[in-house]
Amino acid sequence: MASWLKIIGLNLNKDRLGLCFTSILGLSIIFLATRPVFKELNSLTLAIIIGIFLANTIKIPKSYEPGIKFANKKILKLAIIIFGIKLNFKDTLAIGDIGVIITLITISSTFLFASWLGKKLDLNQKFIQLIAAGTAICGTSAIVATNAVVEASEEDTAYSIATVTAFGTLAMITYPLLGNLLNLSPSEFGFWCGISIQQTAQVITASFHHGMSSADFATITKLSRVIFLAPAIILLGYASDNSSDDNPRQNSPKYKSLFSKITIPWFVIFFLLMSLLNTYAMIDEPLKKMILNFDTYLFTVSMLAMGLETKISSFRKVGIKPFYLGGLTWLFIASISLVLIKIFQVNTNLN
Repeated sequence: MASWLKIIGLNLNKDRLGLCFTSILGLSIIFLATRPVFKELNSLTLAIIIGIFLANTIKIPKSYEPGIKFANKKILKLAIIIFGIKLNFKDTLAIGDIGVIITLITISSTFLFASWLGKKLDLNQKFIQLIAAGTAICGTSAIVATNAVVEASEEDTAYSIATVTAFGTLAMITYPLLGNLLNLSPSEFGFWCGISIQQTAQVITASFHHGMSSADFATITKLSRVIFLAPAIILLGYASDNSSDDNPRQNSPKYKSLFSKITIPWFVIFFLLMSLLNTYAMIDEPLKKMILNFDTYLFTVSMLAMGLETKISSFRKVGIKPFYLGGLTWLFIASISLVLIKIFQVNTNLN
């Protein structure tokens, strides 16, 4: 038992108080997230808001800090691994060759646009990567997974989650109106929602306005988009490792390269293995649902811990520029994806 605790870096003497605090409060947040008043927020976003509020209004005991840090770093990686069970590589086949081409162009162009604009706004590279991943792939989940390899500050992570969530909510409200104005078919509208709205819940909510077939199409498209999270993490990890000559992770055993140049974080390998288990239906649906509910809890605890390590004063130093990056990147992905849908005639080729 002691050897396993050592491997995962858990010191019960130092970490137990902070872990108990975040674990119990995490359960409360899961319950709060089910209340009607918080229906527009998922438990992850609610957790980081509550964490930031507590960190900036009350004094967190010093004895809690090691456990909070463990929850922020280690539990987060476990949550990312388990998240892999949600993915099915066969979903990529469901949207066809045209769908895959549009997805690849949309994701890659969004990353390039965010990188270009972020440099123009003179923002730090790690924050740019978080916004790019959150907007291009799957919102909060992509941000926290990306942060596990780029290791941005808690403030940058919290700001990027808030920004991406805000524009995802705006998309959820405005897309149904735009879909009617643009006279999009159910398949076109569903694909547009799935390819360009950040959070899965936001995708489903928006797409339902054009009927069940639109929602089904949006869900499949969204899941196929999430599959690109693993390669994105690998490439961003490589870019992060090579952005600094004195990066200690370059010599770390757990980041040893499976190829000559690209390093693969260990938790991404397990993430992919979990995805394979789901792809080949090796886990029963009832068990899968229980595991994913537990994973939501782990993500909630880690986001709470991240919020508890975030100071609002740091937001003031950053200013409004990151919000511009998030907003303009959202407008870009919404525009480029819609143009591609029309160019590739999604209504004809994906029905």
